[in-house]
Amino acid sequence: MSDVVMRVWRGDLSGGDFEQYTIPAVEGEVVLDVIHRIQATEAPDLACRWNCKAGKCGSCSVEINGKPRLMCMTRMSQLPEGEPITVTPLRAFPVIRDLVSDVSFNYEMARKVPAFNPPPRPEGGYRMQQIDVDRGQEFRKCIECFMCQDVCHVIRDHEENKPKYAGPRFFIRYAELEMHPLDTNDRREFVREEMGLGMCNITKCCTDVCPEHIKITDNAIIPMKERVVDASYDPVAWLGRKIMRRTKRTPTEAAVQPE
Repeated sequence: MSDVVMRVWRGDLSGGDFEQYTIPAVEGEVVLDVIHRIQATEAPDLACRWNCKAGKCGSCSVEINGKPRLMCMTRMSQLPEGEPITVTPLRAFPVIRDLVSDVSFNYEMARKVPAFNPPPRPEGGYRMQQIDVDRGQEFRKCIECFMCQDVCHVIRDHEENKPKYAGPRFFIRYAELEMHPLDTNDRREFVREEMGLGMCNITKCCTDVCPEHIKITDNAIIPMKERVVDASYDPVAWLGRKIMRRTKRTPTEAAVQPE
């Protein structure tokens, strides 16, 4: 087998550049294997983040040839043979060092999500239809690799949007909670006013890079946009909720309820 040429970005927040490494190809390897061999032989100070090497922790997300991917799930045989392979950190977030990005923005957004708030447990326990369980389970598959956040142009190309834009990872979290039949919070106005749902123009780039194949746009973002419109502008839906007594509490109202 021929050699593998890897162009790996090296540096930190103050700047950096690509370094090229040429090592023998090994059949069956993934990109993370090659990075580990570079660390073991030529660049012991090369920083990268990884954990499970099974595509379930989301830690090893980088950009490979310009596309967000998991290093542990990207086989070398999937990449163009005979061409240099470029590996860079996630570009939407500040660089800590080499291939490690500072994704703390996402944890700040996670803290802002109003918690799940079920009604008092009735005698006999809660009851849910299987279809409601299945719908929420899709969103629970998220491994928080943050590749959908990285590829979203609202975050990637506009730093000023970050304080007021949750991004696709958290839109599926809001969708999961809003679609839960036992939840009593109403986050729709919060998502519209504070989390920037309206800035998403549903290009589906987030869905394209999701390693868990979650239909982020079709099953979460579009339904959330519809729910926000219903809550704000649809008089028929408003009347229906009043008649059926299904008006939910806002996160603020829920927070002040007595235990």
